[in-house]
Parts: sequence; C-alpha cells; structure tokens
Amino acid sequence: MQKRYFGILKDYAIISVGLLIYVFAWVAFILPNGLVGGGVGGVGALIYYATGFEVAYSYLLSNVLLLAVGTKIVGRSFGAKTIYGILFSAVLLHYLPQAVPATLIEQVKSEHNLLLWAIVAGLVEGIGIGVVFLRGGNTGGTDIIALVVNKFKHINPGRVLLYCDIVIIGSSVFLPERTILSVLYGGIMVTVSTYVIDALLVGSKQSMQVLIFSEKHEAIANRVCEAMGRGITLLYAKGWYTQQERCVLLLVVRKYEINAVYRIINEIDRNAFVSTASVTGVFGEGFDPIKDGTIKMKKQS
Repeated sequence: MQKRYFGILKDYAIISVGLLIYVFAWVAFILPNGLVGGGVGGVGALIYYATGFEVAYSYLLSNVLLLAVGTKIVGRSFGAKTIYGILFSAVLLHYLPQAVPATLIEQVKSEHNLLLWAIVAGLVEGIGIGVVFLRGGNTGGTDIIALVVNKFKHINPGRVLLYCDIVIIGSSVFLPERTILSVLYGGIMVTVSTYVIDALLVGSKQSMQVLIFSEKHEAIANRVCEAMGRGITLLYAKGWYTQQERCVLLLVVRKYEINAVYRIINEIDRNAFVSTASVTGVFGEGFDPIKDGTIKMKKQS
C-alpha cells in the first residue's frame, strides 16, 4: 500500500514539473512575443491580446466548459490527473508571471527574432507536455472536443485536434497589428512542440529485439535474467550452411537497455553473432499492458 501511494505521489510530482515547464513556455516566450499556439492555451492568448483578460481565467473557464459539455455528451468520467492538470496549469498561469524576472522577459521580447522564439517556445512547451503525458497526465483542452466529434462522426481524433489548432492559430490574423507571419510563427511553434512530444513518447517506449547466436547461450541467458530482470526465449534452429542444430536466444528490451545487453554478451562470448532490430507495439509483462482485448495507446491531446 505504501509503494502504491509513493507511486501516485511520484506521478503527480513529475506531472507538476511537466506542467511548470509547459506554463513557463507560455509565460516566458509565447505571451511576451504575442505568439498564438494551439489548444485552449491558444484561445486564452487570443482573448488576452484582444481584451486584456488574464489567460489563467480564460484557460480555466474554457476547460471547465469543455469538461461539462464532454461529460454531458460523451458521458465520460475524466480522470483525476486531467482535472489536476487543468487546475494546476491555471494556478501557474496566474502566479508564475510574477516569479519570472522582468529582465528575462525584456530579453525575450523581440520583433526581429520571432522565428527563433517560436522554435524555442515549441521546444520548451513540447518537453513540458511530453513529461506530463509520460506519467498519464493531461492538460485537458481540445482533446475533449475530439471526443465529442468522434461520438457523432468517425473522424480521427488527431485530425480534429489539427483542425482546432488551424482555426485557433489562423484566427490570430484578425487581431490588430497581426499579419500572416503571426499565423506562420504559430504553426512553426505547434509543429516543433508536436515533434518534441512524439520524440519523448516514442523514445520512451521504443524497444529492441535481439537475436543472439552463441555456443555459450546458457551463460548469457542466465546473466541477462539475473542482472536485468528480463526474460529470454530459447529457439531451436538449424544452420542451413553447416546443417548443424543450435540454440538462438530471443530477447526484447527497452532501447535504453540495449548497451547493457551488449556488455553482457561481450563479457561472456566475444564471438557471438548478434542481430538487433527496432520494434514497436511491444505488449505484455515488463512492457505496455493489453486491456479488454484491445491495445490501448496513450492519446496525445
């Protein structure tokens, strides 16, 4: 029970750090430069530029409205981490501007380097959201719209999110002193952010399949099991050239574990023949779970 509570606290602590990075991108890079991103944050930015209404309040109100509509139409009970993400983000949007040094804001504000700051903003925002997603968190937002649309029409949720971002960013051209460049910079920022999020999510889940041909397969298998806690499958094969039967080890590990496998093989049998390949969609013990007979992947909002 204590381990379970510790795991929950750890998740929320890491989600909080991710949200802090995400909001910092808005406070330090996006809003000072008049940029418009996607999602509910982008809506809040549009309202702020047009009326001066604080982004924290419009962000919170928009998400609460979307949650209410989503719950009524879809009938889905949104998780505690989603609600926490919305509330904590709103709090940070309200208080973080006071903590960011004014000198930093002055250095960032530049009409001549908007492309640079759009890229930096997308990079920082993507890191923050990626960290949140890795721990099962969420920032609410337009993914709720995607759920509502998907109930009535079979449209890919990712496409709905893309359309929402296009409309939000495109709307910035109607604001005073905004040009088509504002839309372009917003698109670049969202593109960079999406790429970083995908890199974090895919990178953390990427796995490697290893085939090991060795006369010392038993020693290698034992060492891998003991040192890494990974299971190994023993395959019986026959070499067509030599017509000799031999054993082959099949092992699947996370990408960050592959160097440890190489070290073990090198210590036991330098003459081993090893083949590795990147694999996706690895499910089962030690990897991602399969639930209700279908593979449930984490969805990007």
